[in-house]
Amino acid sequence: MDIFGILRQYFGYSSFRQNQEEIIRHVIAGNDALVLMPTGGGKSICYQIPALALPGITIVISPLISLMKDQVETLRSNGIEAEALNSGNDPTLDTVIRRKCLAGQIKLLYISPEKLLAEMDYFMQHLQISLFAIDEAHCISHWGHDFRPEYTQLGVLREKFPNVPMMALTATADKITRQDILTQLKLRNAREFVSSFDRPNLSLSVKRGYKSAEKMHFILNFIKARPNDAGIIYCLSRKTTEKVAADLRKKGINAAAYHAGLSSLERSQTQEQFKNDQLLVVCATIAFGMGIDKSNVRWVIHYNMPKSIESFYQEIGRAGRDGAPADTVLFYSLADIIQLTEFARQSGQQDVNMDKLKRMQEYAESNVCRRRILLNYFSEQTDHDCGNCDVCDNPPQRFDGTRYVQMALSAAKRANEDIRISTIIEILKGMRSPAVMRQGFDRLKTFGVGHDLSLTDWQDYLLQMLQMGFIEIAYNDGNKVKVTAIGDDVLYGRKPAQLCVVDHSAKEAPKKKPKLRLEIPTITIPGLPPTTGIEDPKLFEALRQLRKQCAEEEGFPPYIVFSDKVLHSLATIKPTSLAQFGNIQGIGEHKKGKYGERFVSLIQKYV
Repeated sequence: MDIFGILRQYFGYSSFRQNQEEIIRHVIAGNDALVLMPTGGGKSICYQIPALALPGITIVISPLISLMKDQVETLRSNGIEAEALNSGNDPTLDTVIRRKCLAGQIKLLYISPEKLLAEMDYFMQHLQISLFAIDEAHCISHWGHDFRPEYTQLGVLREKFPNVPMMALTATADKITRQDILTQLKLRNAREFVSSFDRPNLSLSVKRGYKSAEKMHFILNFIKARPNDAGIIYCLSRKTTEKVAADLRKKGINAAAYHAGLSSLERSQTQEQFKNDQLLVVCATIAFGMGIDKSNVRWVIHYNMPKSIESFYQEIGRAGRDGAPADTVLFYSLADIIQLTEFARQSGQQDVNMDKLKRMQEYAESNVCRRRILLNYFSEQTDHDCGNCDVCDNPPQRFDGTRYVQMALSAAKRANEDIRISTIIEILKGMRSPAVMRQGFDRLKTFGVGHDLSLTDWQDYLLQMLQMGFIEIAYNDGNKVKVTAIGDDVLYGRKPAQLCVVDHSAKEAPKKKPKLRLEIPTITIPGLPPTTGIEDPKLFEALRQLRKQCAEEEGFPPYIVFSDKVLHSLATIKPTSLAQFGNIQGIGEHKKGKYGERFVSLIQKYV
């Protein structure tokens, strides 16, 4: 069967996305490849279609049991035979899976790196292997953001199976990580396929300087504006995940914490409830991946700033995997920057991690289109602003802040650059705190000169001074503030300084609004009533309920039955026959036969 026929029959699409066709033909021809494609960009199809087109079995190496389970369920729901070998199986199930593989009944076998190494010399040698696909390939590199030691042994695949093509896939890898992947996996003359990192369906927003109570107020309003939407809140520590989840539950929102300190049973239960839409909000540590292929996550909030743009990009990538609009919000503060800097300094790769943190900080503090910064980080340039980030929506106002900058820098200098930011603010505000009184800073000429500004304003302005390079923090000397050379230029009147106006509006979450129209592909079939292109929201909710019912009957998560994007298409195009239903993008032959009559019957009632 040709690859377009496979795409239509099993996955319900009539065309490939960027690079997919070229990657598939390259691998089917027996070549190695490194595939860099954003989360939700369609990486899995790049090895699933070769698996169906080639004789034998494709081995997919994946680091997370939960992710394997999701992939296997998704493939089975499309009528494709797939299994997973990992430590979560009992010996009897493993025996059954091995027999099915040896009998040629399985097209894709998902396996953990540890299990692969254990099975390599015996079981694997008896299989007709058509392709090795190494998913989450950045895990092999010390330079990657999620290094896993067990991945470093995968280089032996080339020695044990010299004639089997290999494909490494990842969503986030800078140039140094990509080179490391090629070297460690011993890929031969591998072509690198780098797809666009642009996820235009994701809105990007940053909120700076919010206190804990203000964050919670914002999050509550944000969730209330999205009552049926699933989302993830990423936090810096386990303690914070539990506190945020508990605070949300007190307000009547069904939320749970998820971190490495919980038992495997607790994590598994939370994961299953989230996948099955029984739990809509998960508060997770950024250090622990969810490993869920859930396509209908409609928002991601970072309660704290992540340590790198790679981590941030992968985490926001969990939203809107189905291509439908989704929202992302990042909170950050000086406290986050100081804490993450300390983590970076204590790591084994201080210079690299400090540089990654600096780039993340530049993103958070930028006053230019945020999407352009993200794309530029991954070596992709664009000549226009995105129109779907907070900077594009509300360009910041600036004013001549020279006087305020001089006040702060003067306070630092008069205290011999031996104080922290908090003490600078206390001096400017004229606060007789223990730190101020102990060192006699109340006698400084600058004591109280900035009393008319609020604490919040001073914190914001000092953060701006840090990002503009007027001051730096000596992290190796008790986080003390040092005035830089360009800071001296402002302090001594050689140069002016612009500051951004502090937003004094109430820190409310914006109401949910459709920034992007979901692109619904038009289909032309004789007898199809002309579509208005306007979605029926009541029909969408009815379809969502029917999807949930089908999922519960089969023990699948709802998004595996149909994605939100498919439901939006159905609620817009409103097909009233099986033929029309089967031409909706994302509905293959298997799902058309399995669910078509029930969904068409429901749509007919509304039409």
